[in-house]
Amino acid sequence: MKNISLNFDINSHKSSLSKFALAFTRNEDDANDLVQDTFLKAIRYENLYKEGTNLKAWLYTIMRNTFINDYRRQGLRDKVIDTTTDLLSFQLINSASSNTGTNSFINEDIHKAFNQLSPAYSVPFIKFFEGYKYHEIAAELNIPLGTVKTRIHVARKLLQDTLKMYKIN
Repeated sequence: MKNISLNFDINSHKSSLSKFALAFTRNEDDANDLVQDTFLKAIRYENLYKEGTNLKAWLYTIMRNTFINDYRRQGLRDKVIDTTTDLLSFQLINSASSNTGTNSFINEDIHKAFNQLSPAYSVPFIKFFEGYKYHEIAAELNIPLGTVKTRIHVARKLLQDTLKMYKIN
């Protein structure tokens, strides 16, 4: 019964959460996505909510943290993928015909190198690459924070050693 009541209470804050989300994102579609993500996390982690406390403040905290985490993940993606358009060599590569054979070999080598990693190393590495923080990975995988850092470091080093022929100086 608590689930239905909490879900109803959460939904009753949709209007104020939407305004709050719009202040963060400055985009109506992104704000709607943020509100939905907030609702999903609130329902998923309802066991962490203590009855009698301020539900609205709890929802705002979830929303703020979700926005900050998404912003950081996007920042990491932008560091890996340069989205600027004034890169002449990049534009030339896109306009020139590509040697798909070479790309196929490179991708094959990357996949082989990655498949050589045990899941103990590859899973934390993928999560880190996707933008998750060390403590988030540790919590999800139920392993110590230091272990996460070590496994990511070791995975990175093994991949670098295996793919050193592609290193650009």
